[in-house]
Amino acid sequence: MKKIIIDPVTRIEGHAKISIYLDDDGQVNDARFHVTEFRGFEKFCVGRPFPEMPGITARICGICPVSHLLASAKTGDRILAVTIPKTATKLRRLMNLGQIVQSHALSFFHLSAPDLLLGMDSEPSKRNVFGLIASDPELARGGIRLRQFGQEIIELLGGKKVHPSWAVPGGVSDPLTEENRTHIQKRIPEARTTVINAIDLFKSLLKNYEKEAQTFGNFPSLFMGLVTSEGLWETYDGNIRFVDSAGNIVADKLDAANYEEFLGEAVQADSYLKSPYYRPLGYPDTSDHCRLDSGMYRVGPLARLNICSQIGTPLADKELKEFRSYGTGTVKSSFFYHYARLIEILACIEHIEILLDDPDILSIRLRAEAGINQLEAVGVSEAPRGTLFHHYRVDENGLMLKVNLIIATGQNNLAMNRTVAQIARHFVQGSEIKEGMLNRVEAGIRAFDPCLSCSTHAVGQMPLLIELVAKDGTVVNQICRD
Repeated sequence: MKKIIIDPVTRIEGHAKISIYLDDDGQVNDARFHVTEFRGFEKFCVGRPFPEMPGITARICGICPVSHLLASAKTGDRILAVTIPKTATKLRRLMNLGQIVQSHALSFFHLSAPDLLLGMDSEPSKRNVFGLIASDPELARGGIRLRQFGQEIIELLGGKKVHPSWAVPGGVSDPLTEENRTHIQKRIPEARTTVINAIDLFKSLLKNYEKEAQTFGNFPSLFMGLVTSEGLWETYDGNIRFVDSAGNIVADKLDAANYEEFLGEAVQADSYLKSPYYRPLGYPDTSDHCRLDSGMYRVGPLARLNICSQIGTPLADKELKEFRSYGTGTVKSSFFYHYARLIEILACIEHIEILLDDPDILSIRLRAEAGINQLEAVGVSEAPRGTLFHHYRVDENGLMLKVNLIIATGQNNLAMNRTVAQIARHFVQGSEIKEGMLNRVEAGIRAFDPCLSCSTHAVGQMPLLIELVAKDGTVVNQICRD
């Protein structure tokens, strides 16, 4: 069997490579997405006092530190066995909404828009954020400002844009001031206009990407995420729901604390990224991983829009209705993660406006005090890329005995592998390696916006090595981009 290797995969958060396996006729047999870095956060957190965990785990990633901060703080709430003040919950929600805005804006405008606006087959040296600035300076400027809007919410609440240690077990450490509330409110109209324009632009580009929409992860799978008790779109609290490709609810109102009953975690020899699956349907092997009754599932913006009954705000619900017209039962193509991201930004902006109008948002009752009342707890929150689980076990002194983290990218691992294989089967032909094929394989991964640890940025031409290797180890063809 021959093999094509893409190493590294660029414009994603972290370090990874892709292997594409060809049969003797030059047809794609399989493909694998390998995460090649190892960090060990779960292990070196052991022995730390549990109140330190929000600040420690926020350092896992510089792009989505708020996600770990909140999931960790919620786990700490359960160790204390307290109900945190209502204002603390609202402020945590506000920070999480700001986090989703800034992360989604980064993914769409900085990492994916160069492909979508300039073309998958465009000149690599120009297919980047600087090429986007030259082609459409207003769009690029709007994307930068939109991300800044989300980051300012994080900074005004937590004291800094990256790695705030503001959420703590029992609540939050500082209130929102009247001055900062007014500052955020004044920026809302610009942010709303920017994302509405971006949504219109994406929809106008869809006619140019019909093949990509059909081949970028367009297959049956389950979808998972949090919803409210009424089934509404949720980012901070609620219960777990699973929906199948036809839109049927497979499981609902699942308690995240019991995640081990419905989630299994597989380990693969060629990747440091775990592969969670829906336990009742089992781990999908190579022969059944695309069947309707497979345990493979997807999380993140595409999944959240597929599982909810509605979002609950007028502008986002209007877009959600149109979004669902691109699928039957659910929208199955991972290409529409981009569209879902933009709709979620709009939803976040609407929910931010609602929260800021709440008179309780300025209250200074922010924290519940208690001792250690539970020795084991699970906290869950929706990160930009999907549902995030933190599971802690502590001793009587509150020292960590065990940590398990189930991140969104891991939960998308099986689907990302399936996506790479599907794209390769459509675009890879024989031993000829084309630039457009390379970029589409990478773009299929970027549609998921994987967050492996920290952001990797490429300026100008993306560094990439791809090799076609025969059975005897002979390199048949090679393309290297520095």
